[in-house]
Amino acid sequence: MINPKKLEMAFKSYKSNFVDGIKFEDIKKQYDESKKEIINVVELNAVEKDHILLILLDSISSYYLSGWKNDVLINGGKDAEQLKKMQMVVFYQCMAQELYKIRYPKMRVRYSFREVITALIHFTMFGWEKEENILFDFIVVHLGGNVMGANDWNKHTWFLLELYLQYKNKTIMGTNQKVHLAVKEEFEEDGLRCDLIPEDLDVYEEVLERWSTPDLEEIETLISKINLFHSTLASELGQSIEFGDFVYAFYPYEILFLIFVRNKLGLPVPEHFDNLLMNTPEAKMAVQDPEPYPEWDPLLRLIDTFYRKNYPEYIPNKHGELF
Repeated sequence: MINPKKLEMAFKSYKSNFVDGIKFEDIKKQYDESKKEIINVVELNAVEKDHILLILLDSISSYYLSGWKNDVLINGGKDAEQLKKMQMVVFYQCMAQELYKIRYPKMRVRYSFREVITALIHFTMFGWEKEENILFDFIVVHLGGNVMGANDWNKHTWFLLELYLQYKNKTIMGTNQKVHLAVKEEFEEDGLRCDLIPEDLDVYEEVLERWSTPDLEEIETLISKINLFHSTLASELGQSIEFGDFVYAFYPYEILFLIFVRNKLGLPVPEHFDNLLMNTPEAKMAVQDPEPYPEWDPLLRLIDTFYRKNYPEYIPNKHGELF
C-alpha cells in the first residue's frame, strides 16, 4: 500500500525544486549565454567546431523543461506549449547526433533511450505523424549503435514502446511482443551492453496482455495497478531509479498514453480519477487532438538551418519542412 502522506510530501518536494532549487531565471541566463556561442558558430559557418551546436541543444532543452514546470506545475497553467518544445528539441538532438556517429564514435549522447521513446509517444499523442515516423525510423535504424543505446532499466519505457508498436502495428527486431527481451537477446548476441534491460516489466506486463480489453471495469483495475506502481516509486523521490527524478516523477504519461490509445480505438476509459498522480497539474494539461505545432525556438531554428546548409545527409533534408 502507498503511504499517502509520504507521496504528498514527495510531490511538495518535486514542486519546490522548481521554486527554491532550479529557478527559471537561472536557466534562462544559461540559455542566453548559449545564444552567443550558437550565433558565433553559425555566423562564422565554423563547421570544424559545429559539434558545439549539438552540445548546446542541451541548454535549449533545459530552458523549455524549466519553462514547462514554471507554467504548469508552479503557476497552474494548462498549456502544453513548453512541453511540446522540449520534445521537439529531443528530436533534433537525435537528428544532429547522427551526423557525428562516424567523426566522433565515442561522443556521449545528450539524450537517453527513455527521452527518445518519451518524445515518440508525445509526437503520437500530439498527432505529429510525419515527425513521429522519422523518429521511429531513427530508433529502428540506430538501435544499439553509438547514437541510440538502449541499455535502459526503465520498465515503463519498454511498456510505452511495446504499446506504441502494438497500437501502430509496427515491429522492432521482428516483434511487438516482449520487445525488451527481444532487444536484450539481440544485444547479447551482438556483444552489446544489455545488463540494465529488465527481465520483466512488473505490472506493465499484465497491462500489455489486456490493454485492449473492451471491459471498462477491467481497464480501471489495470490503470489502478499502474498508478500504484508509479506512485510508490514517485514517493521515493530522489532515491528510486524509475520515477525518482524531478522531470517526470509526477507526470503519469504512460497512463495518459494508454488512455489516448484506447480513446483512438473507441475503447472505454475512466472519466474520473481520485488519486494524487492523475490529478497533478501536469496530468491535467489540456492536449488537443491534433495539437498544433509550437512556435520555433529561434536558436533551434538557427541550428537546424546550419545543419541543413552544411550537411546534405542531415536527415531533415530528406523530409522537407518539419514542425
